[in-house]
Amino acid sequence: MNLATRTVAPALRRLGFAFAADGGHAACLASAADGGWYAESWRLPPDGGPAAPLALPLSGNRSEDLRSHLVALPDGSVLICRHDGDRHDLVRLSYGGTSAAEQPVATIRMPGLRLLALPTGPGAGPRTPVALALGTDNRPATTAWLVRTDGSEPERVAEIPGLHGGGTWLDRTGDLLALDRVDAGLVRSVLLDLRSGTTAPLLEIGGHSNDRLVLFDPDSGFAMVRSDAPGTDRLGWGVLGGGEPLRFPACLHVAGTVLRPVALRPDGDGLRVAVQVDHGAGSALALWRPGTGRLEPLPVPPGRLGSVGQWGEAALRLPYSSPDHPAALAALDVDALLAHGPAPAAGGPTPLPLQLAPLGSGPPGPWRGAGLPWQPDGPRATRTPPPGWRVDGSTAPGDGGRWQPAQSLELAGPAGPLEAVVYGGDAWLSSPHLVLALHGGPADAWRLEFDPALQRMSAEGLAVVAPNQRGSTGYGVAHAMAIRGAWGGPDLDDVLHLLDGIAGQRAALGLEPPALFGVSYGAFLALLAAAHAPAEQVSRCAVVAPFLSGARLLAEAAGPVGALTTRLGGGETIADARGPRDVLQLAHRLTAPLLIVHGNRDEVVPVGQSRSLRHELLRIGRVEGVDFRYVEAAGSGHEVLAEEGAAVLHELLAGFLRTGRPG
Repeated sequence: MNLATRTVAPALRRLGFAFAADGGHAACLASAADGGWYAESWRLPPDGGPAAPLALPLSGNRSEDLRSHLVALPDGSVLICRHDGDRHDLVRLSYGGTSAAEQPVATIRMPGLRLLALPTGPGAGPRTPVALALGTDNRPATTAWLVRTDGSEPERVAEIPGLHGGGTWLDRTGDLLALDRVDAGLVRSVLLDLRSGTTAPLLEIGGHSNDRLVLFDPDSGFAMVRSDAPGTDRLGWGVLGGGEPLRFPACLHVAGTVLRPVALRPDGDGLRVAVQVDHGAGSALALWRPGTGRLEPLPVPPGRLGSVGQWGEAALRLPYSSPDHPAALAALDVDALLAHGPAPAAGGPTPLPLQLAPLGSGPPGPWRGAGLPWQPDGPRATRTPPPGWRVDGSTAPGDGGRWQPAQSLELAGPAGPLEAVVYGGDAWLSSPHLVLALHGGPADAWRLEFDPALQRMSAEGLAVVAPNQRGSTGYGVAHAMAIRGAWGGPDLDDVLHLLDGIAGQRAALGLEPPALFGVSYGAFLALLAAAHAPAEQVSRCAVVAPFLSGARLLAEAAGPVGALTTRLGGGETIADARGPRDVLQLAHRLTAPLLIVHGNRDEVVPVGQSRSLRHELLRIGRVEGVDFRYVEAAGSGHEVLAEEGAAVLHELLAGFLRTGRPG
């Protein structure tokens, strides 16, 4: 079989994209409609031609774990690290007919382990290492092993003090590696020499600054860094060993955005750098040349890019997803995009029927399309794919009309505008059924990317409003940190404000109030909102993997989750007129029809949280199957909506949110 041309049906979800060191292949985790995960290998033609995914499903109806870590190898096989507690099994997957051929490589026991692809030259042989494994245990130390696929044990090459993240190669032989060391509250890049197993300082820009190497060209010594030495976290550049000071150009510091250098390419006597620009729900893309003093926007369709890239002779390849386009690899002809020029501005939605005003007490006027504040030379996106842009591994955008589009809208909140991803077209507010969807986290956000659960709701005829209330990431530090030590505080204010406005305007149209839907932290927030909002503002409520309060989560959660909850102030008490943010104490106020879904092997939010809520509802006289329904998904973890059997739960949730029937 010609693996270069073998194709599979488009996956609904893809994540964890990684590129082989030679740029000839990529790998990712993918899932089909049933939610089972498997590895995919992509061959990337050097002429920039279409890349097709090759599925590597496991035999015996087994699924890969969402936590598995992939390394794409130059021969098209995939090295995968499967985690089971402190046991990490390294396995090489290759095409084996109807299922993947699995070759056990090694087992490493250590609490934490991750893999980095090693640079490989054209003379690589069977004994050539293909990856570097970096492990941490309960000590403040990091151990490094060279991994081969010839059956030999991993070669331990270094044990260095401190905890280390990141990983940028400084040569093309796999000897010199930049790592981000965490020490005394600071993060700084150090040089690890794998030949001697020793480290040396690499970046120390200021006396107390956080300094990281984020992109490097071994041929020229060109380096891009991220540092807060200038006073704020900024991107800078220089030539390693060149004797010149680092530069922090103004064009690489755009307020309200996160700039991510994702790939570089030689350009005559210089370099070109592809920079991903993230703000809120969407991503943009720009081209930057050192010394030019400007970012050149590239016209790309609205959506979300994947923060990694590979820039070959003929194409720049990046993961891409949009609400109506499952994640795949986009191939960009940068010169063609530049020749195309800035795209026409993507207009906001048309005003709603009856000239409805924005929510709340904000000034009257139409709903507005939310856009990036970054527009140095023109608009950031076009709804029509421009020449030089192609997405491989799936059908055309919209998948032949199978998937529902969504737009980004700006809603009026109690303390300022809130961005929301909205399904249902311009007349979403007057849809017969509407869902207010709340994301997990809390340090997360809804994105302009494909979401199977929201797609299933939209296919059921539901309009969906997915807001990024305070506490969401992507809108600056103040927005994200507004709920630190105040879970269910400013974010609950935002949700109740949106409920009040949406329910009031729908009531004026003779329509039912919105339903609530939430996952994890969003489920906790949805239950609080259902308990505090007037009964006429919530038609029904569906929650997945909820916890009952920050304090109750701390009492049951495993170490890493407890540490995160403590760091974000989840256990702190809010003293205001609303009283405790404890769902168990508010259960008597949950009067709308309720659906609770939880995986019985949830490793993040223990299933005991939902079981306690069920018991309390029964204790106060609620009737299961009439007032509420409780579903415990056997064998599922925290990502119950992305695991095997998820399609059944998507259908259950969509049906309940449309009808409110818990039975």
